[in-house]
Amino acid sequence: MAEEIKDVVELARRLIAIESTTGDESAVANFLYRYLTHLGWRVERLAVAANRWNVFAQKGSPQIVFSTHMDTVPPFFSPAEDHAFLYGRGACDAKGILAAQVFAADGLLREGFDGVCLLFVVGEERNSAGAIAANQWVQEQPFAYKIRYLINGEPTQNRLALGTKGSLRCLLEARGQAAHSAYPELGENAIEKLLQALNRIRGLPLRKDPELGEETINIGTITGGTGPNIVPSGASAEVMFRLVSDSAPLKRALLAELGSLVEVQFQFEVPRVRLKRLDGFESAPMAYTTDIPFLANFGEPLLIGPGSIHDAHTPGEKISKGELIRGVELYVQLTRRLLKEA
Repeated sequence: MAEEIKDVVELARRLIAIESTTGDESAVANFLYRYLTHLGWRVERLAVAANRWNVFAQKGSPQIVFSTHMDTVPPFFSPAEDHAFLYGRGACDAKGILAAQVFAADGLLREGFDGVCLLFVVGEERNSAGAIAANQWVQEQPFAYKIRYLINGEPTQNRLALGTKGSLRCLLEARGQAAHSAYPELGENAIEKLLQALNRIRGLPLRKDPELGEETINIGTITGGTGPNIVPSGASAEVMFRLVSDSAPLKRALLAELGSLVEVQFQFEVPRVRLKRLDGFESAPMAYTTDIPFLANFGEPLLIGPGSIHDAHTPGEKISKGELIRGVELYVQLTRRLLKEA
């Protein structure tokens, strides 16, 4: 297998062709296990759940961890390419990045540095289950105290991230009373209650950070009702906030504004993150969240990777072949820089 993969573009191409939507990452994890083992890495599969595992690879005593996620959002679609780009689910989020990290780590090994290890996790797109499991696992490893830096990979257009927003995922559930639609006064319309709640959410004052920008709201899903001739007895919506500060004031405001209309469940939260600056690397803040807050035991974090977040999660997801090659170079440069400053 190893001899068939000559460059980072070919590895990215292979990875993109493997379906690995969240919860179904085993095929890509198995591919990476075989490939890295063939390259001479000492590879472990770290169990997360049934038929789901992280991949951890090392050759020496780890000091720097390259990490990104193997899972993608749905739906999977067949990959394609032209002279400049690879297209397909996961092209930039984050299989191209994963390929760049593998080639960077191998390049550093050829230079004689064996302090790099690789951690590829499941579940980032939903609840960071893989990162949480890895963070617990590493505490028990004898080399854990030697790990100094985590270089996490997400599409930053090869810019070093200054920070990332946090996120708060909420489930709103409205309860009503079913009735015949000809006599709506005999029922209570759950969808109408939900719509009132969503309208109130849209009117909430949001905060602004001079570096991370404004908080945002996305109403991601709405479900409810059984037919147009029935007053609906239930309705729900999932809402995602992108945070620039502590979530506690927002939670209080949501409960105060919506408590009479819907039940509010806070399902998953990721805190905002401030990240290390380094002269000589182009940098910018990022509006999305990452696994970084859940990988605290892997050293001081940095975030960088090829590809644009604007292409992620879209039907035209892509990554530039040139940017992939540049990503490998930047990962190597960043590692040298961190070791020089150590």
